[in-house]
Amino acid sequence: MYRLLVFYGKPNDPEHFRSYYTSTHIPLAARLPGLKSMRYSLDVQGLGGEAPYFCIWEAEFESEQAMLAALESQAGRAVAGDVQNYASGGAVMLHYALADDSDGQQD
Repeated sequence: MYRLLVFYGKPNDPEHFRSYYTSTHIPLAARLPGLKSMRYSLDVQGLGGEAPYFCIWEAEFESEQAMLAALESQAGRAVAGDVQNYASGGAVMLHYALADDSDGQQD
């Protein structure tokens, strides 16, 4: 599996972010081709201090190629173009392959 994370900084208008994100942006993101699952949180908290992010979104794809194809698709371009409508605090994107610890050992 391959994961894409988006970290959103604190917006100028948190209520607008929450409303727009849940009613408009999340339904757009759900249309990404090859999307296996997605989840988000608008209740991000830091341990021992303020969290550096307001919202976190994560998505899973079968592979890096599947993620890149989704982002380059018409739906992916629509999602990317929509970010400016709510994310005044900016966004940071990270992606990575998930490690498989199938032997069950813990460090």
